[in-house]
Amino acid sequence: MSYIYQSPSWPNFSWDKDLVSDKLAKINKEAGYLAGRLSAIGFDAQMGAVVETVTHDIVSSSEIEGVVLNADSVRSSVARRLGVDIPISREPSHYIEGIVEMMLDATVGYKAPLTDDRLFGWHNCLFPNGRSGYEIIDVAKYRSAEMKVVSGTFGREKVHYQAPAPELVQKEMTTFLDWFNGPDAPKSYIKSAIAHLWFVCIHPFDDGNGRIGRAIADMALSQADDSQMRFFSMSKQINADKKSYYDILEKVQKHDCDITIWLDWYLDCMSRAIAASDTLLSRVLNKAILWQTHAGVAITEREKTVLNIYLDGYEGKLTAKNWAKLSKVSLDTAARDIRHLLDAGILVPQPGRVRNVSYGIQCSADTLLIPGPEE
Repeated sequence: MSYIYQSPSWPNFSWDKDLVSDKLAKINKEAGYLAGRLSAIGFDAQMGAVVETVTHDIVSSSEIEGVVLNADSVRSSVARRLGVDIPISREPSHYIEGIVEMMLDATVGYKAPLTDDRLFGWHNCLFPNGRSGYEIIDVAKYRSAEMKVVSGTFGREKVHYQAPAPELVQKEMTTFLDWFNGPDAPKSYIKSAIAHLWFVCIHPFDDGNGRIGRAIADMALSQADDSQMRFFSMSKQINADKKSYYDILEKVQKHDCDITIWLDWYLDCMSRAIAASDTLLSRVLNKAILWQTHAGVAITEREKTVLNIYLDGYEGKLTAKNWAKLSKVSLDTAARDIRHLLDAGILVPQPGRVRNVSYGIQCSADTLLIPGPEE
């Protein structure tokens, strides 16, 4: 079995320029439309969208590798580091703080060169106790052992990929970093796709290569946009397409240096990621529109906090009972809050129930948000 790094062309990648250019033009149009929509709202609302996007990126990138993080804790850490107030806060662990630090260093610090030491710092954030599970691993240094990507039970293992020998890793990483930091790397989303593939092909660490590879890819996206703000999550979409992600990686890693099929898949995945961001964007826009529309209404901090919880995607119905639970007040107090917002035209009772009435949020004259699942 031969692998991509054993090709005589490695690492001089090639691809179908016409196919990729067409895909890239489509992506640029979609990303431009997304940025245009966000430019219509204020800076605070944009930062709220960034918090959600980075949270999705971190949680999803870890989940791809089977590591489950508490989304509220991640969100709290991201929000605090970006100086954004959020309605629900949960104290993050030191481990989550480290992962958030890694991701924000990649995206907010996208202009700084990518170096060995910087990657070692990221690796230390992922494995602060020097272990992957129960296994002791080399941390903050490149691997000193062979690396195979294997699946299956003991005695029936399947080798999906074998990375370059450990004595070649430093040389391979020097070549990769010179390219990433140099003038020859594409000044577009193509750089993100190539960097992602190239890094995971080298597989320079004992563990954490996927997460660090996706952080590098996000850094390249920020470079392409020349912006610290991320409004769509590649890791969230990759997690949704996890099987095809692993399948295409294995196929490309067992191929020569023509990476057309990888770029085709990656750009299609990016297109889906941008489309999926519409749900998040709609929440951000609804919130901004609500507070602009009702700017002259005297609303208490408690009322504003609970409304923001619903506008941020709380999945329960907006009822007096849920309002009381979220605001930690009595049912009578919750009912008074709701009556005040009904009188102000912010809440609208939904038909169909006499008891335990649910309400919609009138964000603007033509936008009514109905919280909770459909019945």
